[in-house]
Amino acid sequence: MRRDAIFYTIFKRSPRLLFELVEQPPAKAESYRFESVEVKEPTFRIDGVFLPPPDTSPQTIFFAEVQFQKDDLLYHRFFSESLLYLYRNPSLYDDWYGVVIFRSRSLEPQKTNLHRSLINSSQVRRIYLDELGNPEEQPVAIGLLQLTIASEAQMVTQAKQLIERVRAEEPSTLPKDDIIDVITTIAVYKFINLSRVEVEAMLGIDLEQTRVYQEAKAEGRQEGRQEGRQEGRQEGRQEGRQEGREALKLELVPRMLARGMTQQEVADLLGLPLAQVRQIAREES
Repeated sequence: MRRDAIFYTIFKRSPRLLFELVEQPPAKAESYRFESVEVKEPTFRIDGVFLPPPDTSPQTIFFAEVQFQKDDLLYHRFFSESLLYLYRNPSLYDDWYGVVIFRSRSLEPQKTNLHRSLINSSQVRRIYLDELGNPEEQPVAIGLLQLTIASEAQMVTQAKQLIERVRAEEPSTLPKDDIIDVITTIAVYKFINLSRVEVEAMLGIDLEQTRVYQEAKAEGRQEGRQEGRQEGRQEGRQEGRQEGREALKLELVPRMLARGMTQQEVADLLGLPLAQVRQIAREES
């Protein structure tokens, strides 16, 4: 799935999105973790694995594959890797489920006879993103996934419509801030020549209104108040607020970098020296 990096990023941030495509989502779907897992003898890595929370029963593991290019060996690889992983971990899971997401039906492998019993079973679901229907009529989570196949011209319109729906409705699958973050992430992949700040401006999203900024800002304010109380003087409160603001900036750096902003963009936005941003990036890595 790393070959389709946009989906890897989406599912890593919001694993619950996959279960919008599944007719019978598992218990505690909101607690699943999206991971890459390694299988030895032979060694290979499966990028699209959704691991169940340890306190749920039955323990059902989900294997997902996203296909945006033709690959006649897709099912050979997908089922071989998935079943070998189960073979290497026989006591961990009670059941399994496979989800294969195609950009369009035309990308289906031509020869499927060898795997027909699995492909046509109740344990495997094939999704064709271009056949899900009008994005305006779909649930918000489905609309998010449909953004990945929208043209650049359609992308802006559909993204703005989704943002308006998110702000007006109370989505049941993901928090509003998570959905807006996913929309921004998809747009960044679509408009590779634009910075994340430029994409946010294009979509009408204010960085200071996002959850990550607000959380860090609140943390900085709390540190400032605590410092002010400890000093017990006006000077102490001023110093505490200043330290709180500085702590806020430093706290925001790795979060902004993790969301795709460049080091220069972070430095400019927060008013920090570029060298300091680079140092924090090195320490985080």
